[in-house]
Amino acid sequence: VANIKSQIKRIRTNNLAQARNKSERSAIKTSIRRFRDAVASGDKAQIATELIAASKKLDEAVSKGVLHQNNAANKKSALAKAANKASK
Repeated sequence: VANIKSQIKRIRTNNLAQARNKSERSAIKTSIRRFRDAVASGDKAQIATELIAASKKLDEAVSKGVLHQNNAANKKSALAKAANKASK
């Protein structure tokens, strides 16, 4: 256990950031799962809605520093590809 005041504070702020990041990653996974459920159901309107919602979540994660820009871009590309395939 750290006994330097600045390190104790650093541990506390790291734990808060870790909790925020974990929550954000969980929300991303949930939105992607909803999108995949929509693709499985085949409802085109719902697919479009969930694609937009998932893309927005990914963009927010990038802006908050939770995900790398390229990682989010790859995920969004895969989602768009799945949406296009499902709508044909």
